[in-house]
Amino acid sequence: MDKKYLELLAEKYDSEDKVVTEIINLEAILNLPKGTEHFVSDLHGEYQSFQHVLRNGSGRVKEKIEELFKDVLSEKNVNELTTLVYYPEDKLQLIKNNLDNQRDLNRWYAETINHMIKLISFASSKYTRSKLRKALPEQFVYIIEELLYKTEEESQNKKPYYTKVVQQIISLNQADKLIIGLAYCTQRLVVDHLHVVGDIYDRGPEPDKIMDTLINYHSVDIQWGNHDVLWLGAYAGSKVCLANIIRICARYNNLDIIEDVYGINLRPLLNLAEKYYKDNSAFRPKKTSGNNLSEEEELQITKIHQAIAIIQFKLESPIIKRRPFFNMSGRLMLEKIDYDKNEIVIHGKNYLLENTCFATVDPENPSQLLIEEQQVIDKLLFSVQHSEKLARHMNFLMKKGSLYLKYNENLLLHGCIPLDDKGHMEKMVIDNIEYEGRDLLDVFELHLRNAFGHPEETDDLSTDMVWYLWTGEYSSLFGKREMTTFERYFIKDKEAHKENKNPYYYLREREEICRDILTEFNLNPDHGHIINGHTPVKEIEGEDPIKANGKMIVIDGGFSKAYQSTTGIAGYTLLYNSFGMKLVAHKHFNSKENVLHNGMDVLSVKRLVDKVVERKMVLETNVGKELLKEVSALKSLMEYRYMK
Repeated sequence: MDKKYLELLAEKYDSEDKVVTEIINLEAILNLPKGTEHFVSDLHGEYQSFQHVLRNGSGRVKEKIEELFKDVLSEKNVNELTTLVYYPEDKLQLIKNNLDNQRDLNRWYAETINHMIKLISFASSKYTRSKLRKALPEQFVYIIEELLYKTEEESQNKKPYYTKVVQQIISLNQADKLIIGLAYCTQRLVVDHLHVVGDIYDRGPEPDKIMDTLINYHSVDIQWGNHDVLWLGAYAGSKVCLANIIRICARYNNLDIIEDVYGINLRPLLNLAEKYYKDNSAFRPKKTSGNNLSEEEELQITKIHQAIAIIQFKLESPIIKRRPFFNMSGRLMLEKIDYDKNEIVIHGKNYLLENTCFATVDPENPSQLLIEEQQVIDKLLFSVQHSEKLARHMNFLMKKGSLYLKYNENLLLHGCIPLDDKGHMEKMVIDNIEYEGRDLLDVFELHLRNAFGHPEETDDLSTDMVWYLWTGEYSSLFGKREMTTFERYFIKDKEAHKENKNPYYYLREREEICRDILTEFNLNPDHGHIINGHTPVKEIEGEDPIKANGKMIVIDGGFSKAYQSTTGIAGYTLLYNSFGMKLVAHKHFNSKENVLHNGMDVLSVKRLVDKVVERKMVLETNVGKELLKEVSALKSLMEYRYMK
């Protein structure tokens, strides 16, 4: 082992005793049960639903409470304690409002603190004391440890001592703080690590709050979705990605995310829109509950929607022309239009155009931006790249993100592995080099990271490749042959709207295909699974999220409210602990208030995906592999420094 590395290691472990102690500690940790992994996907800005799923650990919190207190608490009291753990501040206030006097409140405090200490002990049973200490509320660590680690004999001999500790917490008005701290500690303990399998952004109203939550979460990774890459691309300098995110925000009435949350000035775009565009039914924002727009506001959004859509279509053309290997010449839509007849020919079929808004399009040079349009998109890009909050979110997304992840023998990816109809990996030629399978995803990620690292470059290959990830035929994130955005706006015939999916999406039903993909990524096909998001599972039509004899698990069940009418549910999540995997279906999340007042949760069915015959230990995980490397380094340090 490199001597310089060993010397640096020796600075941290500067005595033989410290090295030995750490080796013993790490070797012991390897023999603990693996922690619980929690998988979520396709959050699409639905912060409230995501918060609830995060707080309840997809049912793990209630499972722990029911198991621990099944012979002690009534169903009503179990629900009370459960909602207290989910939303401690709000539930505390409700309870205090409902209790008549201080004596009753003090009695409730004492009982609840006792229950929550027992719950912490139960939920932390597979963690080291050191790990638990880091999860405890800092100001109460000493007190909680005193209450946690008492033996049966100590409970008898020191009963007045423990009683006095709790009484003093209550009398000094610290009970609320302690209970709140214990509640959040419980949430943290039931889930050891969170996987977000793509699409934090777009459609829903609060992706920024989801990002803030993830930044503060104790252990998380992200597999980028197509919508996440769109935002990364905009920040990395792609004007066409930027046009897309503004268009989508306009479509779903979420422009406040752009303007109010990230501080991007939309006034120049509005001025352009007001000058050239009128009302247009195809571009009105989607109606949602609580969407109380005035007529003037709706008209402004409709005009902005048209203006940015036309800018987007214009910006696509030069990319398609300078990258012929994208094979997207069929998407040069503005150049296909017969502006005299208001018609277009697509795939050999003639269509009449409706709801057109081509006031800024020159039929002789349709992809040419007006000077005003160029100025608007330049100003927008400048604002995006100088938004401090967006910079923080995008940098975190890059730091914690990847196109795919191999984790504990499973392959996590948002979209697909591009396949042909025979199940072979589809090939794409980039810069005269042919890529397929894992190599194709690796080169996609390489270009994304390169574009993000050089935001001043706006027309280079890497920046163009980020847009290709959003819309290209062989993109692992898009997974369709072409994106029919133009057709959906301007053509009534829904046959023109169809987006043919990559064969992956029906071939993934076959176990042998999934085994081939796992092998391509150097994973054991006997033990591994593919965990997939991106395409909502239409449970309402009988679609099963568990496919290919359990090798494929699709967890996009529709967090986004826009999908729930077609999926019939409000999202799937997945839990993977030392005993195996469980898939959880969620009902529509109405409100936090419904949970607080009625104890109503949003969990539906738990389905066993995979039951482990022998309990899985840390030694068999990604974390275990890293710990083994640390043990090896420490043993080398022992030989180098202390065993000469």
